[in-house]
Amino acid sequence: MTVIQGQISQLELLQEYASGQRRFNNLDIWDDGSEALAGACLDGIELIDCFVKASFRNSSLKNAVIHSNVKTCDFSDADLSGSDFRRSALCATTFAGAKMDGADFTNAYNHGYELTAGEKPYW
Repeated sequence: MTVIQGQISQLELLQEYASGQRRFNNLDIWDDGSEALAGACLDGIELIDCFVKASFRNSSLKNAVIHSNVKTCDFSDADLSGSDFRRSALCATTFAGAKMDGADFTNAYNHGYELTAGEKPYW
């Protein structure tokens, strides 16, 4: 599968996902003002070593692999069931109302605090 690198807007990421792309590596996913990822179905997406600025409010990210800097992202009311956020940067993120059954946040960090196995970000 092709690996996309460089800079991409939220809308472009959604379009690539809709065309079948699932793995995104070394990207700066910038806030284009579209809110394209809010409410989107992004099940199984992989964001590896990316810097992400986006709202995933009400999105479905079931079984996603997110090993990235997602500082300032909004995951409110998102479905994160089975997702892997290990070692991600979570500073200034919001997870209010998110479904996190089976999600793994081991060693993800928030303002110098590292989450332990089984711990979830309830902020």
